Amino acid sequence: MKFGAEYDPLAGRRAQLIFVFASVIAAIGIGLVGGAFRWCLEQAAILRLLIVGWSYGLPGGGWFIPVLLVACGAALGQVFARLSPRASGSGIQDVEAVWREEEELPGPSVLPSRFIGGVIAIGSGMVMGREGPSVHLGSTIGAEVGRWFGLSDYERKLLYTTVGGAGLAVAFNAPLGGAMFTIEEVTKSFRTRVVLIMLLTTPIAVGVSRFIEPNRPEFLVTAPVTPELSAIWVFLLFGLFTGPLGVLYNAMVTRLLQWADHSRIPPTARATLIGAAIGLLLWLNPLTVGGGDAITQLILGGGQFTVLALLGYLAVRFIAGPLSYAAGTPGGLFAPLLAVGAIWGALFHGALMAFGGDWMVGQVGSSPVPFALVGMVAFFTASIRAPLTGVVLIIEMTSTAALTTMMFAGAAGALFAASMLGAVPIYDSLRERMLARRPTQ
Repeated sequence: MKFGAEYDPLAGRRAQLIFVFASVIAAIGIGLVGGAFRWCLEQAAILRLLIVGWSYGLPGGGWFIPVLLVACGAALGQVFARLSPRASGSGIQDVEAVWREEEELPGPSVLPSRFIGGVIAIGSGMVMGREGPSVHLGSTIGAEVGRWFGLSDYERKLLYTTVGGAGLAVAFNAPLGGAMFTIEEVTKSFRTRVVLIMLLTTPIAVGVSRFIEPNRPEFLVTAPVTPELSAIWVFLLFGLFTGPLGVLYNAMVTRLLQWADHSRIPPTARATLIGAAIGLLLWLNPLTVGGGDAITQLILGGGQFTVLALLGYLAVRFIAGPLSYAAGTPGGLFAPLLAVGAIWGALFHGALMAFGGDWMVGQVGSSPVPFALVGMVAFFTASIRAPLTGVVLIIEMTSTAALTTMMFAGAAGALFAASMLGAVPIYDSLRERMLARRPTQ
């Protein structure tokens, strides 16, 4: 039996009822904390843009204001992560390590470190997302509620590894995506007990969070013209090109983490320097920093970008995301991945228009929106290897299901190409690094 239990502690009806009640309480907590976390980050993003706009009006050294802002945010986020080391980075790899029985449950100190450190670091403009911290916050809340109810280690670990999907559902207002993520990525199983917890906690957490955050799609999408089924080969080819790009992005993340692990620069000083670099990007162009929701919304909303501009955004965010992650602050990878995927999809469409002309317009249409949507799914698949989660997430986040067939084609191509290259999924790499850096007993 998983988690070292000699017998099933949930075999009795009374034990099952107590466990279900604890799950409901955990879901309410996840909805409140996850909704508050998302709201704080949205307010921080508004304040960040106001500060940048104010800095533009300062004579001479106005650029120093955003540099100082993000440098201080990164430094403070790293300090909070050092107070509770398992609060650094995404947190999803921690949940997966507990499920695999490679790690024990973290203490409750993860909660304030993740919440406060994440709001400060991500809110200041670091190129990181809210979804990883939201998953870890949800998991930790589940384990702590289990402790309040006096549940066994088995039951607490079961809560820890299965209710995190409710945190992801709250982060993106995507209940199906959160449930699918637990099945496909964290537990990699479709056990009745896991499904029961997800069916119970995800809708409750999302419903509670809507008292803080309104029910709306993450992105408002200009109604895309769905390409004919005969164009599916183009999206499959697009996925094949996306696979190596996702593998390269993962390699960038792991290489910069290796640099950070072996750097002689003190961790807080290193985070400060990285934050200062991101702050300079913030002053030059706010669309190059943050989780990426702003530029993704512009692309999906029908905003017009030149191929050269898209290439510049892709190059900058391709480096800034892994560099931000190497700072060691709380923050996730999902949102930056999706932004890169949207940019890459729009860029690929622009290249098709340049080389294919009117014939290609007849095949896939003149709007880059379908390729941006498929690019989000394909890049997510290439990096994380969870194609079904990627498809469901993007459909829920955009309220757009018309391109499901093309999303599957893009995901298939990306999954095949990434697998042929023999690359390791990003969370497997992060979990192995976390375990290798674990203090010896």
